Amino acid sequence: MHILITGGGGFLGQKLARKLAANGKLRGQEITAMTLMDVAVPACPDAGFPINAEACDVSDEAAVGRLFAKHGPFDVIYHLAAVVSGAAEADFDLGMRVNLMGSLNMFQAARAQGNCPVVVYASSIAAHGGEEPDVIVDGVELNPQTSYGAQKVMGELLLNDMSRKGFMDGRGLRLPTVSIRPGKANAAASSFMSSIFRDTMQGDTSNCPVGRDFLIFHSAPRTVVENLVIAGEIDGAEFGFNRCLNLPGRSDTVGEMIAAMTKVFGPEAEARITWDSDPVIEKIVNGWRNRVISEKALRLGFVQDKSFEDTVRWFLEDDIARPA
Repeated sequence: MHILITGGGGFLGQKLARKLAANGKLRGQEITAMTLMDVAVPACPDAGFPINAEACDVSDEAAVGRLFAKHGPFDVIYHLAAVVSGAAEADFDLGMRVNLMGSLNMFQAARAQGNCPVVVYASSIAAHGGEEPDVIVDGVELNPQTSYGAQKVMGELLLNDMSRKGFMDGRGLRLPTVSIRPGKANAAASSFMSSIFRDTMQGDTSNCPVGRDFLIFHSAPRTVVENLVIAGEIDGAEFGFNRCLNLPGRSDTVGEMIAAMTKVFGPEAEARITWDSDPVIEKIVNGWRNRVISEKALRLGFVQDKSFEDTVRWFLEDDIARPA
């Protein structure tokens, strides 16, 4: 089995690659090769099979075609590459080029292989908003209120239709906000939802642009990676007519998450948080839905965090940057 991960240099792509390398199997088959692609050449984890690392821009149709010709055919494709929410909102054309046309390029290349590969597509909870109910349940009409969310929904529609046609075996996952993300802050509107924990536990200050009562629908990196693997394992027919669903997550306020961090780490991290509001960020994140009941995903076997305290512990175990 040959697996392709787009966005393979990102933190989720790297964690997923390490998880699959450690497992050695997917869908009951031995993994024989893996290809990681990103705009810059990704790092390769240790594995008992060969791993290819390629620089490739998903928005470049010709480059995607060359990558598939060189390393394909692929049996399972994890499409994680994207321009994040804040950047897609600030630059509409960039978001359309990468998030929509890049997805179309990947799906068309998967189709051209002729082997109906499994395609796991990372969508977003930003697909919800607007005139939707405050509590999201399965089957609610999508109503994104950002360019990023709209681009992700367009990708979902493509995934559904191309799966219906038998071109690929797709499954789309609407990811909650992933917290606590390792590394540096990015252009995502939700970036503060990691930095106020990550940076402060690493000894730096971080600003929270929303109030303590702001509700966040979130999931830990460990849990998201586990759910990505589960998505690749499930038989596509179990998804039914709609191949896209809301992943399970937790709904906690900023204040509750800080209290959980304090319980695990101590009070010094919270003292490093500043509280200067940011109207641009607030406008984006206030358009998101933060209460989601994911019955279908749980029924299919996807997993859910039990507490944010676990997330803090996992960050300290897996990702905290410690002084050299």
